[in-house]
Amino acid sequence: MPKNRNETGVIQSIEWLDDHLRIIDQTYLPEHDVYLDIYEVGRVWEAIRSLRVRGAPAIGIMAAYGLYLGLKDHPDTSYDEFESERRRISEYLASSRPTAVNLQWALDRAARTIHAARARPVSEIKNQLLALAETIHEEDKRICADIGRIGQELIPENARILTHCNTGSLATGKYGTALSMIYHAHLNGNKVHIWVDETRPLLQGSRLTSWELQKSGIEHHIIADSMAGSVMQKKQVDLVVVGTDRVARNGDTANKIGTYSLAVLAAWHNIPFYVAAPLSSIDMNLESGDHIPIEERPEDELRKIGRHRTAPKNAPAYNPAFDVTPHELITAFVTEKGIIKPDFSKNLDRITRKN
Repeated sequence: MPKNRNETGVIQSIEWLDDHLRIIDQTYLPEHDVYLDIYEVGRVWEAIRSLRVRGAPAIGIMAAYGLYLGLKDHPDTSYDEFESERRRISEYLASSRPTAVNLQWALDRAARTIHAARARPVSEIKNQLLALAETIHEEDKRICADIGRIGQELIPENARILTHCNTGSLATGKYGTALSMIYHAHLNGNKVHIWVDETRPLLQGSRLTSWELQKSGIEHHIIADSMAGSVMQKKQVDLVVVGTDRVARNGDTANKIGTYSLAVLAAWHNIPFYVAAPLSSIDMNLESGDHIPIEERPEDELRKIGRHRTAPKNAPAYNPAFDVTPHELITAFVTEKGIIKPDFSKNLDRITRKN
C-alpha cells in the first residue's frame, strides 16, 4: 500500500455538537452503529459506567465534557457556590469507573482551570470549562497520532502482532494507543497481521477491535483468549502491544483482565511486550501496582454473553475488570514523548517531570 494514503476507516467515537455530546454507543457494536446524544451529566455517568463509551483516554474526554454539562446551567452566583457544585459533580463523575486514571486527571485539570479563573464571572468560567474539554479532546487526537508514529521503530516489516481488548479510536479521541501503532504501520505500507484476543467477558477485542480493523482494511484474525499461548508457541507472534488504564510510578500497569497472562506468556516465549500509554495515564502518586484500585463489574457480565445466559442464573462469579502486570514483564512503554525503557522508576519520573 502506498505511504501517506488517506485515513480510511479512522473513527471519531466522541463529538461535541454545539450544546451536547454525540457518541457511538459501543454496547451495540458490531451489529449496529448507534449514535447517542447526551445533554446532561447523569447520562455521561451512565455512558461511562455501562461501557457505552470506554477506554481510559475516552473516559477522560467524557469526564471533561460531563463536568461542563453538569455546570453550564448552574446559576451565575458566587464563585464559592460554583466551586462547591464543581466538587460535587466531580466526585459523582469519578465514581463511574475507578481504575482509569485519565478520568480523575481530566477532573483535576478542570479544577485547576476553575481555580485560576476564580476572579472572573461564573459565566466566563463556564466558557473556559467547555474550551478546556475541547482542548483535552483535540490534544488526545494529537497524542494518539504521536504514539502511533513513535511506535513504528518497534514494529518490524510484516510483523505479526498480538493485541488485547480495544485500544483504537473507540477508546480515545482518534487513532487509539496500541492500535494507533498498528494503524500507522498499515498507513506506511507495512503489511502487518494482527492477532485479536476476543477479550472476555465483554468481547472488546472481537466486537470492537475487529470492527475497527475491518474498517481500516488491516489483516487480522480473532482468537479466543486461551489461544494466545498456542500462537506464541508456534512462533506466529513477533510482539505484543497493549494499552493501559493506569501506570504506577515503578511501571506496574493496570489493563483489561487477561493482560497479565499475556505478559507472562510473552516473557516465557521471549516476545517483546509493549504498553502504549499517553502520559496522562501515568500516575506518579502511586508507588506500585499494589495501590491501583481495581474495578469489579457485575457478575452477570460473566454469566451472559449479550442476552444469552451461559451459566446458571445464580452461579457466583468473580469479575474484576482489570489485572496488574508487573513492570518486570514490560519491555517498554510507548508515549507521545518517546519510548521509555527500564529503569522505569527513573525514566517515568524523568519524562513526567519534563512534561
